[in-house]
Amino acid sequence: MVRDPVMKLEGFAAVVFGACVLGLSAIFVKLATAGGATSTTVGFYRMLFALPGVYLLARRRGGLGARGGRPWGLLAGSALFLDLWLWHAAMHETTAANATLLVSGLAPVWVALFAVSVLHLRYDALAWLGQALGIGGALILALAKGARGGTGRGELLAIIASVCYAAFTLALKRARRTLQAEQALFWMTAGCWLCFLPVVLATGAPLSGYTAQAWWSLLGLGVIVHIVGWWSASWGLGHTSAALGAIALQGQQVATLFLASWLLAEPIKPLGLLGAALIVGGIVLVARNRDS
Repeated sequence: MVRDPVMKLEGFAAVVFGACVLGLSAIFVKLATAGGATSTTVGFYRMLFALPGVYLLARRRGGLGARGGRPWGLLAGSALFLDLWLWHAAMHETTAANATLLVSGLAPVWVALFAVSVLHLRYDALAWLGQALGIGGALILALAKGARGGTGRGELLAIIASVCYAAFTLALKRARRTLQAEQALFWMTAGCWLCFLPVVLATGAPLSGYTAQAWWSLLGLGVIVHIVGWWSASWGLGHTSAALGAIALQGQQVATLFLASWLLAEPIKPLGLLGAALIVGGIVLVARNRDS
């Protein structure tokens, strides 16, 4: 429990700021792919551009961390690779907002179900209501013609990606038992890049010939989103309660929804807003149980 109210407030603010920065991720991906990058090369360059920065952050924390935590960091990176690959592909088929809402909104649901079935944690009635709300919101986004961005294929890919994101969350949490946030971030980034590298080479995806807009977007993903956004959110989560942190992280979904409308001219649909509200409301209820 966080006892210092000042640190709790600062931690909450850091998570909100980090979540809003993470909300730029989908925008940068859309701009990069419009400029010639592919689903794989976006992830490849994001990790490549982030690696020097996260390495320096890890070294400042006293090195690359305990050997026991490194495999879990690499495993988290492998799960993140699958998540990003599927999420990038999903955004070719649907809106940036829908893809992001489904991935980041459903992942906590899968994590909670894992906690109940494997770790034998107990949830009260409101927490189970939260699970139902989250799944209901996802179904609206994926199936309702007034909410989905296309045929529904993009939403299906995003739902699969959310399972991978849940696995990433669990592996990263395990890595954090013995690694500092900066050290875990380095190993996660390195693991993710090592997965993207052979896929890029095997598929012959173009590594150059992009527009200036695409290069700036890839740099933004690696430096602004991956380093600044993740570091701020990770630091803040260590200085605030789990419930407040989970609520604050939903700023990513809200930020993506409105940034995509502003920067990408994606329409905000009433059913889409309903689905988003159900997902966020569900996470708030589940997070409340975790601190009880």
